[in-house]
Amino acid sequence: GGPGPGHEDFRPRIVPYYRDPNKPYKKVLRTRYIQTELGFHERLFVAVLTSKATVNTLAVAVNKTVAHHFPRLLYFTGLRSAKVPHGMVLVAHGDERPIWLMYETMNYIHQHFGSDYDWFYIMQDDTYAQAEQVKALVTHLSINQDVYLGRAEEFIGGDEQARYCHGGFGYLLSRSLLLKLHPHLDSCRNEILSVRPDEWLGRCIIDFLGITCVSQLQGQHYHTYELAKNTEPEKEEEEEFQAALAVHPVSDMTLMYRLHKQFSRIQLDRAYQEIQDLQMQIRNLTALTPAGEAGVTWPVGINAPFLPKSRFEVINWDYFTEQHLFSCPDGSPKCELSGASKADVGEIIESALEQLNRRYQPLLRFSKRQLLNGYRRFDPTRGMEYTLDLLLEAVTQKGHSHVLAKRVSLVRPLSKVEIIPMPYVTEATRVQLVLPLTVQDLDYVANFLDMFAMNTLDTHDNALLTLLFVYHPYDAQRVSQVDVFAGVKAMVGELEKRYAEVKIPWISVKTEVPSQVKLMDIVSKKHPVDTLFFLASVWTEINMEFLNRCRMNAISNWQVFFPVHFQEFNPVLVYRGEQTASSSTDFLRDGHFDRHSFAEACFYNSDYMTARTKLAADILDRDEVLESMEVFDVFLHYSGLHLFRAVEPGLVQKYTLRSCNPRLSEELYHRCVLSNLEGLASRSHLAMALFEQEQANST
Repeated sequence: GGPGPGHEDFRPRIVPYYRDPNKPYKKVLRTRYIQTELGFHERLFVAVLTSKATVNTLAVAVNKTVAHHFPRLLYFTGLRSAKVPHGMVLVAHGDERPIWLMYETMNYIHQHFGSDYDWFYIMQDDTYAQAEQVKALVTHLSINQDVYLGRAEEFIGGDEQARYCHGGFGYLLSRSLLLKLHPHLDSCRNEILSVRPDEWLGRCIIDFLGITCVSQLQGQHYHTYELAKNTEPEKEEEEEFQAALAVHPVSDMTLMYRLHKQFSRIQLDRAYQEIQDLQMQIRNLTALTPAGEAGVTWPVGINAPFLPKSRFEVINWDYFTEQHLFSCPDGSPKCELSGASKADVGEIIESALEQLNRRYQPLLRFSKRQLLNGYRRFDPTRGMEYTLDLLLEAVTQKGHSHVLAKRVSLVRPLSKVEIIPMPYVTEATRVQLVLPLTVQDLDYVANFLDMFAMNTLDTHDNALLTLLFVYHPYDAQRVSQVDVFAGVKAMVGELEKRYAEVKIPWISVKTEVPSQVKLMDIVSKKHPVDTLFFLASVWTEINMEFLNRCRMNAISNWQVFFPVHFQEFNPVLVYRGEQTASSSTDFLRDGHFDRHSFAEACFYNSDYMTARTKLAADILDRDEVLESMEVFDVFLHYSGLHLFRAVEPGLVQKYTLRSCNPRLSEELYHRCVLSNLEGLASRSHLAMALFEQEQANST
C-alpha cells in the first residue's frame, strides 16, 4: 500500500537547531581527526606474556617474526631483565607469580587500551601465531558479541559444558567482554584458586559473565596445531598444520624461525595460486567484452601501460648494460652501474633466466652468456618496466648446446602503497625571515620590502624579518663617513613608522666571503632554538601561500624544506617586443624552476644547531671549509633529517643577472654561473634569437 500513518518513521525529518537563550553559550571543541570524532577504534591489540628468563630469547623471536605484522604489540613480564632488547615495548609488573601477572596484564590492557581497540589477542612467547591469519580472522567477526575464542579445553575435574581457552595457543577477547570483565577482576583474584593463569581467566569469565571459550564462532574456526617433540616444520604436510593460526609449544628461537619460514612459504604458494586463478578468470571474462581477447593486458591483472596523448608525455627508456648506466642522476651521459641500480639489474636478469627455465625445462636449459642491451623505464600507472636482449646458451636434454639471442620483457609492479606517518604541524607557527644583503643587492631591496609589507604586514601574517648587512672590509672601514646600506636603513625606518607594532632588526657583518653557513651561524645564535627560519634571497617575493607551505613542510626534528623557486626568463629574449609577461597565457613558458639555486630554505633553529655541532666536530678548526658549503650541505651530510626538495610555484623571481662571487668555492661559483645562463631563455627562444641575428647579419 501507499505511505500511511504507519510509514511515518521512514520519512526524513529536518530537526531545527535550537539553543536555549537562558543557558550560556558553550563553544564546541572539535577533535583534530574525523576518526576521533566518529569514535572509530583500532582493530587489534596484541599482548605477549613473557618472563625474565625468556624475554631475550623466545620474546625476541616473536618480535622478529610477527611483531611487524601487528599494528600494536606489547610484552608483559613479571620481572624486568637487566637488558631489554631493542625495539620491544616491555611492561614489567614486578611479580613473577603467573596468576598475578595475568591479573595485572588484564588490568593494564583495560586501563590503557580498552577504549582504543576492538579486539585483544593474548598469546605466550612460546606460541607461533600466523599474524596475517589472526588479522583476517578479526575482520570476519562482528564486534557486537562478547567473544572468548581460542582452543577450548576442559577444566580439570570440572563440569562438562564449561571450557577455558588454552593460553599456549593464544586467544581472542572482544572489547565488550573486556569492559564487562574488568569490574570482576579483583573478585576473581581473591576467590578463584588456580595454578594456570589461562584456566584462572577462563573460570573468571565463566563465573561472572557466564561465557565459555569456543573454538569456532560466526562460521570462523580457530585452528591450532600442537607440536610434537623434535618436529621438523619443513616436513609437516598435514592439512591441520597448514591451516593453523597458532602453533605450540615452541621450545627455542631456531624452531620459531623455522616455523616462520615454513608458514611464509605456505602463504606465498597460496598467494601465487590465487594470482593464477584470478588471471584465468580475467582472461575468460575479457573474451566476453567488446574488445575481446585483444583487451587482455600483459601481465594479466596489472594496469595497461600509460598511453601518451602527445610527444611531451612519452616516458623515456633508460639504456643500461651490466656495467654502465646511460642516463645518470647528475646528467652525465655514462656512469658506472652501482648500488641499488646494480642490484636491480642483477635481480631482473636472474628472474628472466628463472622464468625461461621454468617454461622450457626439461626440454631446454638456459644459461646467460651476456646482456646485450637493457632498457628500463618507470611507468607511474603500473611500475618499473624492463626489456632485455640476452645472449643465452641453450642446452637440450641430449646435451647439445646452441647460442641464441632472446628478447624478454619484465614488469616489477607497484605493490601496496604505504602512507608514511608524519608528525602533526600547524599553520600558526611564526616564521622568522632572514635576508642576507651585499652591496650588489641594493637595487632590489626596495621591491623585496614592498612585497614583504604588502603580503605579510598588511595581512597581519605571523612573520618577522631580520636583515643581515654584509659589509666588505673596505666599506666597513668607511662606514662612519659613507654607509653603503644607509638607504636600506632609511627604508626600514619608514616601514617601522608606517607599522607601529613592527620592528625590523638588522645585524652587520664584515667579511670578504659571504658564506651562507657563516652568516647563518651568526643569526642562529641570536634567536631561540624553536625558531622557524625562512632563509630568503633579495629576489624572493614573499607571499602568504608560500609561508604556509614553509610552515607545513618544515617539521622540527624530522624534515627541512628547500624549495625550488620559479625563475622568469629574460623578457628581452622571450617576448622580443611582442607581448609582456602579464598577458602571457602559458605561465611555464615564461621561465623555469631553477634547480641550481639553494638560496631559499625553511628549517628550525634546533635542527640547524644540531647539524652544525656535528659539522664543527668533523672539520675542527678548518673554517675555510665553510666557504665551500651551503646550509643545504650542512643538513645533507650532518643531519639524519628528511630533506624535502620540491618545485615551489609560490616563489616566482623576476629575471636578473646575478653577480657571482669568485671568492666562493669553485662549485658554488659554477652553479651560480649556470643558473644565470639557464635563466636567460628556453632553447626555442634562444634558437629564435640566434636565427634573427643571423638573418640580420646576412642582409
